[in-house]
Amino acid sequence: MDDLSGGFEDNVPPGAAFVRGTILDHDLVNRLFEERRFEAVYHLAAYAAEGLSHFIRRFNYENNLVGTMNLINASVNYGVKCFVFTSSIAVYGAGRPPMTEGMAPAPEDPYGVAKAAIEADLRIAHEIFGLDYVVFRPHNVYGENQNIGDRYRNVIGIFMNQIMQGKPLTIFGDGRQTRAFSYVREVSPLIAMAPEVAGARNQVFNIGADAPVSLNDLAREVCAVWGVEPNIVHLAARNEVVHAYASHEKLRRVFPAPERTWTLREGLERMAAWAKSHGARQSAPFKNVEIRKNLPASWA
Repeated sequence: MDDLSGGFEDNVPPGAAFVRGTILDHDLVNRLFEERRFEAVYHLAAYAAEGLSHFIRRFNYENNLVGTMNLINASVNYGVKCFVFTSSIAVYGAGRPPMTEGMAPAPEDPYGVAKAAIEADLRIAHEIFGLDYVVFRPHNVYGENQNIGDRYRNVIGIFMNQIMQGKPLTIFGDGRQTRAFSYVREVSPLIAMAPEVAGARNQVFNIGADAPVSLNDLAREVCAVWGVEPNIVHLAARNEVVHAYASHEKLRRVFPAPERTWTLREGLERMAAWAKSHGARQSAPFKNVEIRKNLPASWA
């Protein structure tokens, strides 16, 4: 089920039943749970634009928090056995990296606040109703089929889209911010197997790549993969956590090792090959900005 606000129906694999709709539609959600009697729910629906979330607070909380409550209610009412939720390392805020699951959440943007609230609600739903859950905190996931036309999120896709349009690569601030960029083929199999992994239920796990990279170095890596000279423009800094990357020791203790791993260069090469075959994408500015004070000029 997806409202296709950030994805494309072409990405739905053969054999999967697809329903176009929003998790805010609780009547639709309840009808699907009634008809299908799901044993497991994988909840990845969110508008995951951390920086923009400051300026779309109502939209953020409605889509990311209220919509999730519709899914949790239905899961309790219809006897779901395991609720798998993708949170975010945004819940940590500016804690000292590498972030570990034992750190107290201290989010610094409304997106992280919503994710932290959902994690808390799942703990309570387990205690009161016995709903089992597995929470993942992924970070900076990239790869084939990503919406590279989104101007507010997914920096690797933004860079590749800019290259295909002959535009300079834009970075907020001095580019020394560090993130660990996670190739989707390493992340998605572990999320998929979560309900069947002994010791995973009712736990929280960081998931993603280990090695942090500065945005400046990332831009140069993307340009190298595309075979173009770096042309980088630095925009005014925005309010964001400077260094954000996580420890994955807990994940490794509980989940089996992945069949293989990809270096950043290998992941970028695979995504670039896909992007070249699909071409550049255009996206319209977000139409429902609620606060314009301090909105970055490139988003105005």
